[in-house]
Amino acid sequence: MSSYTTLISPSDLFAHHSEPDWAILDCRFDLKDPAWGEAAYRQGHISGAVYAHLDRDLSGPRTADNGRHPLPPVEAIAARLSDWGISGSTQVVVYDQVGGAYAARLWWLLRFLGHNAVAVLNGGLPAWQSAGYPLVAGVETRPAADFHPNPHGDMLVTTAEIERLHTDPAYRLIDARAAERFRGEVEPIDPVAGHIPGALNRFHGQNLAKTGQFLAPQVLRRQFSDLLGPLPPENAVVYCGSGVTSCHHLLAMEHAGLPGARLYLGSWSEWITDPKRPIS
Repeated sequence: MSSYTTLISPSDLFAHHSEPDWAILDCRFDLKDPAWGEAAYRQGHISGAVYAHLDRDLSGPRTADNGRHPLPPVEAIAARLSDWGISGSTQVVVYDQVGGAYAARLWWLLRFLGHNAVAVLNGGLPAWQSAGYPLVAGVETRPAADFHPNPHGDMLVTTAEIERLHTDPAYRLIDARAAERFRGEVEPIDPVAGHIPGALNRFHGQNLAKTGQFLAPQVLRRQFSDLLGPLPPENAVVYCGSGVTSCHHLLAMEHAGLPGARLYLGSWSEWITDPKRPIS
């Protein structure tokens, strides 16, 4: 059976969700209330799902010069994935409550670690419930497995690289935050408002239809091609506030047949740690 590598429908997940070589991870989260997602998981989740916490599981320690959600140490996330019963042969499905904005971080992280059989539930938990599929309460675990990471460092862009390429016309820097944050009119999370000079803005929510599901591949392809202009997707770098919702763009581009864009994981919250770096 071919694996799911971008999106999966609720009906396809329902058909396979109880199979032992499928792992489901609940990534629900709220930046303003970091405990909310786990509490919501305990109240009701897709049967078989385990909970993945953005801060605790999918991010590393913060320092004075990194962003709000730095990359976790490879050995730490590999141990966590092993605890969740994920091996090289496991089909992983991730979901959240907001169209994949948080789940896409784990989608990207697994691919970064060399595991491509991972898909985001299209439409998330709302689509699952709208289809009439049940939830279960409590906390679940899976039998441990052996996850062997194979990190792909070329999927990442460092701050030092951004300092060089953000004004280079051969590259396209795409900011996934809401337009008012990009413009610097409001900044509800980080201590400095604005954006990296030279960046273009595309809010990650524009990847979704009103139903909360991803737009059709051909629509996304046209929209991202307009943004890229003559440049290939390999010359695109995405960022957001902390390297989470920008992964939504990487998923959308992959879904649209435009693979190869890279992630500035430190994003705005890392860029502003040095006041010498320019801002717009």
